Parts: sequence; C-alpha cells; structure tokens
Amino acid sequence: MEKPVEKNTCCSPSRPSTPAARPPESLFHRNGAHVIEQAGVVAGIFLMGDANGDGNPGDGEWPVHEVSLSSFSIDATSVTNADFARFVEASGYRTEAEAFGYSAVFHLDLEAEPSDVLGRPPETPWWLGVAGADWRHPQGRKSSIKGLDDHPVVHVSWNDAQAYCRWAGRRLPTEAEWECAARGGPAGKRYPWGDELMTDGVFNCNIWQGVFPTVNEGADGWRTTAPVRSFAQNGHGLWQMAGNVWEWCADWFDPTYYARSPRDNPPGPSSGMRRAMRGGSFLCHHSYCNRYRNAARSSNTPDSSASNIGFRTAGL
Repeated sequence: MEKPVEKNTCCSPSRPSTPAARPPESLFHRNGAHVIEQAGVVAGIFLMGDANGDGNPGDGEWPVHEVSLSSFSIDATSVTNADFARFVEASGYRTEAEAFGYSAVFHLDLEAEPSDVLGRPPETPWWLGVAGADWRHPQGRKSSIKGLDDHPVVHVSWNDAQAYCRWAGRRLPTEAEWECAARGGPAGKRYPWGDELMTDGVFNCNIWQGVFPTVNEGADGWRTTAPVRSFAQNGHGLWQMAGNVWEWCADWFDPTYYARSPRDNPPGPSSGMRRAMRGGSFLCHHSYCNRYRNAARSSNTPDSSASNIGFRTAGL
C-alpha cells in the first residue's frame, strides 16, 4: 500500500517506487492528434513566487524572484478524457495505474466493491488505494468516464503524461512557464483572476467547500472534476489554472531551488525524487491544502497517480 503523504508537500498520496512495464518506444510518434486549442504567452519578465505570504514554508514558494521567459504556447485546457482516449487508441498505451492494478481514490467518491479497497495511508486516511481505479474508472471499477469526455483525464502519472507528450509531439511546461501562464494578469495576485477567492459571492474555481475531508457542499457546482471549460478564462485565455486537477510540470521538485534558479528560462533542478505539480484540485481546502494559488507548489513521485491528478502540455 502507498506510503503516507507528507502534509507539507502534496495533496495526493505517493506510490512506492516500483518500476512498471513500459511499452516499446516505437508506439510513440508525432501524428498531429493533439487538438487542444493553444494560448500564446509572449516573451517577457515576471515575478515568480508567493508575494502574499500565503505559502507553506516547506513548499519553497520563496524568495520571490525575477524570471525571464522566451515565448511559448500552452494548452488552453487540461488534457481531457477524449484527448487521452485518442492517444490510447492510436498507441495501445497502458497507464501505470493499469499496470500496477490500483490507484488512489478519495474516500467519499468511491464506486467499487469493499474488497477493492487495498488500504489507506494512516496520515491521510481519506485516500484509498483502490484496485481497478484508473483513467477509465476514476472512482473505482463501478465508475466510468461515460459522459465525461470534456472532463480532465485523471489517474495519469508523470511518466504517463510524458508518454502522451512523446506521441503528440508536445512537452510538459516548466514550473516557471506554468506560473507565468497561470498569472495572466496583474503581477503578484493570489489567483489567476485577482486576490479574492470569490467574485460577487460566486466561486471562480473548483475546490472543496465544507468541512474537509468529511463534508463537501459542492457550492461551486462540482464535487469531483468539472468540465475543462468551466468557470472563466484568465488573461492568457487559459481555463482552470486553479482547482479541478493537479497538473504535472516538467521539473524535478526541490523546495530550495528558488534561491539559486537562473533568471532566464529556469529548467528546474537537474535531479530529484519527485516531480512538480501545480494548480491544486477539487479537493483543495484552506484548512489543509491552500495550494490553488498562482505561486503554490506541490510534488509527487513520477509514477504516482490519483483521482485528482492530470496535466496540460506546452508546445515544443
């Protein structure tokens, strides 16, 4: 069963590091099948990091530092179930959750037989290791993605996201690119839309409302994932850079990296044990995981997957 997640690091459990079978490289090719609309981010300078003092010290959101980026393009939405299904159909790819035979599902969302529950991490008992949970069965064997074509694909590991990128001729964005794209507006704001979580009493993102982890009121309209074009676009034309699902970035994660990262196009640390994730998810709540902010950082092992982890891609 999965090892406990560190409370100051991630809001999804990690998988023990066990290699899964990988498909032959010949399955991956660039075929123009990536059809998600693109947002262009022009070259420029921005301030990266938490300027509001909201972050957890263990996440390494400080110091705020100047970053210069070359222009790049990025998906306007997370990769959807329909997008990922095209990849799987064309390549025959099998995700790591499928290879391992299980993945992590939030306890209130379980759709499976009790015998499919393999256990739960003692420090985060709201996460269940569920046999048969994967991208096609996001809440367990009794669930499906029927009617969810426009929802973000989940139960995708960093390695799975990389496989999609190789097939589609894409790449994962760096942390710096992701944060610059998420900001999409005035400098130093907490969220893609400004400093306040709600606007005129209306939620701007899909996160947890209620008492975590037992009561989710669903006041934003969703208790698990929302369609990728829900809520409003940010200033760069991107949907849901806060909440809904965590998104993998290319970088290795190191909470001390900001103190030494290069100013120009920082690529992230040269090595590590965990990969960076950004954006928060539908399970984020201020009492536990205040990581649905522009500057917020998290991480997980590259073979981990869960019902709240997805990705978006950037252009080569």
